[in-house]
Amino acid sequence: MAQSSTPPRPGAPWLERFAMAYFLALSPRLDKVPQPDPPERLEPFESVAIPRRHGRGTLAATWFPAKGSPRGAVLLLHPWLIWGKAYFHLRGRIDALRAAGYHALTLDFGGFGASGPPHVFFDRDVEAGLDLLRQRAGGLPLHVWGVSSGGYWAHPVLSRTDEVTGAFFEDVSPHLFEWSWRMAPLGRPAYVVYRALLHSTYRFLDLRRHVGSMSLGAVTYVSGERDRGVRPEDTRELAALAGGRCYLVPGAEHLGSIKLASEEVLGLALDTFQRAEKAVRPGPRWPEGSDARDRHAPISARSFRRSSLPPAGERWPAGRWGRKLRAPARHERP
Repeated sequence: MAQSSTPPRPGAPWLERFAMAYFLALSPRLDKVPQPDPPERLEPFESVAIPRRHGRGTLAATWFPAKGSPRGAVLLLHPWLIWGKAYFHLRGRIDALRAAGYHALTLDFGGFGASGPPHVFFDRDVEAGLDLLRQRAGGLPLHVWGVSSGGYWAHPVLSRTDEVTGAFFEDVSPHLFEWSWRMAPLGRPAYVVYRALLHSTYRFLDLRRHVGSMSLGAVTYVSGERDRGVRPEDTRELAALAGGRCYLVPGAEHLGSIKLASEEVLGLALDTFQRAEKAVRPGPRWPEGSDARDRHAPISARSFRRSSLPPAGERWPAGRWGRKLRAPARHERP
C-alpha cells in the first residue's frame, strides 16, 4: 500500500525538542549503566563513534565484520533496555548475520551507554547509523533489523529513503503511546494531553502513516501471541500496510519471540534479507550535503511476493548456526 507522502516533522526545531522532552518524561525510566564490551566469541569487532547532525556528542557503536565474502550490511537497533546495543550480544543475531556474510553494526541511541544525550526524535540517530553503514558497506545492500523501540524509530527513516534494501522487525507497536496506554495506564491523562497539545507530533509518531511509503525489497514483522503491548492484530496491520509478512510466535510475550523460537526468527530474518536482495538494489537518495534529510524524493512502493510461513512449531533451516530453542531466562544481562 503506497502513500503519496509521509507525515511532516512536528515543525520548528524547538517544538520537536519540546515534544521529545515531553515524550521522554512519559517513557519508562531507565538507569544509565556502563555498557559491557562484546564477548570474545564475537571477535573481531571494532568500537566506533558515529557523528550526529542533530544533538551533542556522538553515538557509540560497534562494527562486526562479516565472515568470508560479504554480501550485505545490517544495522541492528536495540529495544528500550538499559543495556542498549549490548542487548545484541545475546541470542545469536550477530553470529547468524556474520556466518551468512553480513557485516553488522550496533549503536546506542542517544542517552544510552557512551552516546550523547537525546535531543530530537530518535529517528535522527537511525539516520546517523545508516550514514556510517553506507560508508562501511562499500556499495553492498543495506538492511535494518529493529527490535521493539529500535524498530519503531526506523520506520520514519525508511519511509523517506530508498537506500535500504530489506527490513526485519520484532515486537514493533504502531504507536508508542498506544503501547503505553495498555502497559502503563496510570499515565493516560498525560497521553491525552500530549495528543491534544502536540497533535502534529502525535501524527508523526503514528507508524501507520509511514509504513505504506517504505520502499523495500522485503520486510517481515515478528511478535509474540501473548504480547499485551504489541497485539497480534497490530503486527498483522503493519505487515499488511507494508506489503510484507508477519509471524506470530505461540506463547511468546514482549521480547520473547527470539527466546522461544530462535531458529525460526534467525532463519526468517536471513530469508527476508536474501529475498530483498533479489527483489531490488536501491541506490543512494539523500542529497549530498543536505541537512534536511526528511525532504525525500518521490519513491515507489515495492513489495515482494508473499510466501507461506512455517506453521507453529516448524523450524526454519537455521541449524547450521548451532542454535537450540531455549526457554526465556528470568534475568539476563550481556
